[in-house]
Formats: sequence, C-alpha cells, structure tokens
Amino acid sequence: MRFNDGVYTTCTWVAGLSLTVMALIIPVGIFYRYALNSGLGWPEPVSILLMVVFTFVGAAASYRAGAHMAVAMITDRLPAGLQPVITCFVRIAMGVIALFMTIWGIKLCMATWYQFMDSLPFIRVGISYAPIPVGGAVTLLFVLEQLLYGDQSKRRVVDYEADDSKEAV
Repeated sequence: MRFNDGVYTTCTWVAGLSLTVMALIIPVGIFYRYALNSGLGWPEPVSILLMVVFTFVGAAASYRAGAHMAVAMITDRLPAGLQPVITCFVRIAMGVIALFMTIWGIKLCMATWYQFMDSLPFIRVGISYAPIPVGGAVTLLFVLEQLLYGDQSKRRVVDYEADDSKEAV
C-alpha cells in the first residue's frame, strides 16, 4: 500500500499542477488577445492538454480517495447482505472500464503517434492521448487495491518515515 500511496500522491500533484498551470496560461492568452490585440496560438491547445491530464489523472486519484462521482441511491436501499456483493460487482465493472481505457488508450496513442498537432507542431498526437491509458492503468491499480484490501478512502494516511523511526528505536 505504500507504493499506491506514492502513486496517489503523485496523481494529486500532477492534477493540481495541471490545473494551476492551466489557470495561469489562460489569462496570458486573454491578455495578448484583448489588451495587445495579438492572439497567441499556444495557450488554448496547451490548456486543453492540461485539462485532459487533470481529468484522467485526477479521476484516478479521486477514485482512490472515494471522492469520485458515485450514485448510491439504489445500493443504499438494498438489504445489508446484498450491498457488499453489489460493491464488488461495481469494483469489477470499474476494473473492466479501466482495463478498456488502458488497452484501447495505448492503441490510440500508437495509431496517432506519427501525427503532429496542427496548433503545436512539435507535439505528437499520440502524446496528447497518453493521459487516457495512464489514467486507466492507475485507476486499474486502485481498483485492484480496493478488491484486495478494501476501501482506502476511510483509512488514516500513515506517515511511513515516522513509523520507520519508531520501529528502529
């Protein structure tokens, strides 16, 4: 679980940095377009790429944190004995979706690898689609973690360095 904690922390940082950079470059594009009357070509496509990163990587992190959108209206009304079965089914279905995203996302990246973006000609289209299989693989990792170890969103985050120092004493 220590590895997954690191992956989760990395996902939250990547998603947060993507959102922050996007929030910083959009005003640059607006300033150049309306104040200087000279539109830049790069802020919008870079912002779109960052939004894709934020969406897929952030969704994986929010899935592990239990903060992803979920509709529990039906499952909450089921008998208590049936709820764990439905929860397991939902996790397996989510794993299938994550596997689909990973496999077909890789195929999409490979199929578009030799194409370049019109607005950013130094970036391959395959790179712009890379957050799909990355997000799918990380989500699959977190789904497997939930299937094997249960819901991780309710456990206390452990400071491993502090725990290691206590054990050494």
